[in-house]
Amino acid sequence: MSGTTPLRVALLGCGVVGTQVALGILANPIDLAARVGAPIELAGIFVRTLDAERDPAIPRDLLTTDAESLIDDADVVVEVMGGIEPARTLILRALARGAAVVTANKALLAQGGPELFEAADAAGADLLYEAAVAGAIPIVRPIRESLAGDHVRRILGIVNGTTNFVLDKMATEGLDLDQAVKQAQEFGFAEADPTADVEGYDAAAKAAILASLAFHTRVALSDVAREGISAVTAEDVEWARTTGHVIKLLAVAEVLGPVDDGEISVRVHPALVPDTHPLATVRGAFNAVFVEAEGAGPLMFYGQGAGGRPTASAVLGDVVSVARRRLTGGKGLRESKDQRFPVLPPAAAVTRFQVRLAIADRPGVLAQVATVVADHGVSIDTVRQTSSHREDSSGTATLAITTHAAREASLTAAVDAVAGLEPVHEIISVLRVEGA
Repeated sequence: MSGTTPLRVALLGCGVVGTQVALGILANPIDLAARVGAPIELAGIFVRTLDAERDPAIPRDLLTTDAESLIDDADVVVEVMGGIEPARTLILRALARGAAVVTANKALLAQGGPELFEAADAAGADLLYEAAVAGAIPIVRPIRESLAGDHVRRILGIVNGTTNFVLDKMATEGLDLDQAVKQAQEFGFAEADPTADVEGYDAAAKAAILASLAFHTRVALSDVAREGISAVTAEDVEWARTTGHVIKLLAVAEVLGPVDDGEISVRVHPALVPDTHPLATVRGAFNAVFVEAEGAGPLMFYGQGAGGRPTASAVLGDVVSVARRRLTGGKGLRESKDQRFPVLPPAAAVTRFQVRLAIADRPGVLAQVATVVADHGVSIDTVRQTSSHREDSSGTATLAITTHAAREASLTAAVDAVAGLEPVHEIISVLRVEGA
């Protein structure tokens, strides 16, 4: 392909992100041509219906309901329609005919990534997805390329802007969960049905993608242990503040054991993060990914994790990348999957915990609790006891126990046993501690 022949881009989807991608291509033809080495032409935009209300800057003659014909005449296919089908079928069609594909579809990649990557490898075509994780933050390319010669040990990520906004409002304004979610909806950060965000499904899909990249191992969505923030209370958030922590919904992916012969743990859950950790300062709807690598050490990537323009920025970056490679006749980037670490079940995950209990306020109770915890192989790091300020709590105290690193199964068994002790009135909360 010569440098004067336009590269034709087919855009699948014209929602918030698709509109910004289209406008980015239409408004900057000279800049894009200079960066690629050839003109970029928006061949058309696939939409489900032609009659929907759209940004008036989108030319109506670019819209089509015939996705197949659009794909068959494209050099690069950009998929920003979301969902599993028809996105999966259309991407496979594009790859089969050798077109490069750029997608922001985290759910599809987490669920059907292996099939798509195999199709891309078979065709020698590019499949890029920087926008699928953390919006505008460049994290996929640094992990896949910049750290390719290093060993990533651990990833801690705030990868869902909605839940970070909710937890931030709970911490700074004293809102309860429902109030904070309602405010997120009013600001446009949360959908009318916030389940995918609040229950951690969105973050789990991104965790699967990050773990697959970092550890060169196919990690499916079903491999990710998931717990959302629906059980986090205003009391939990306030207690976190008094102990020098903030609560964040974290995506965690780490290698346990040797980097060349270990096992990986991938999970999403609310966690106590020390005030001194860089992730504790991530406010509002922003995202951040903290990477720990053997050679490079700690790295943090921070920025806007959602929204039309930030996500479109990541999409267009991938478009330029695949267009350059296509122009020079280079083969697509192959999936790195040679490590094949076994993925641990949730019960085998290892981390620190903070357990809060309502107990009878009398001598000897702490000793009873400590004995039971130790009997289950869990070591206590710190203990904090205060008089309870809850209603109808006369004669009770709140006991907060922070453990050393322990397996999830051991901690669960210890908590179950502690709950059966006569002076223990209630297990108020169990939260993991990350980043300490």
